Amino acid sequence: MASKTNPFTFLQQVRAEAGKVTWPSRRETVISTVMVLFMVLFASLFFFAADQLIGWLISFVLNIGN
Repeated sequence: MASKTNPFTFLQQVRAEAGKVTWPSRRETVISTVMVLFMVLFASLFFFAADQLIGWLISFVLNIGN
C-alpha cells in the first residue's frame, strides 16, 4: 500500500523535480515550430495530391464502361 505524503512535502518534491527540467531556448522553440509547420504543409500538400490522383484514377476506371 502506498504511504501517505504530506501535501507540503509533495509540493516541495514537485518543485524540486520541475527544477531539474531542461527547458528549450527561444531559438530551439522557434526552429522546432517552423519545422513542424513545414512538415504539416508538406504532408497536407502530399495527401491533397494523392487524394486528387486517386479520385481521378477511380473516376477514369468507373467511366470506362460508358
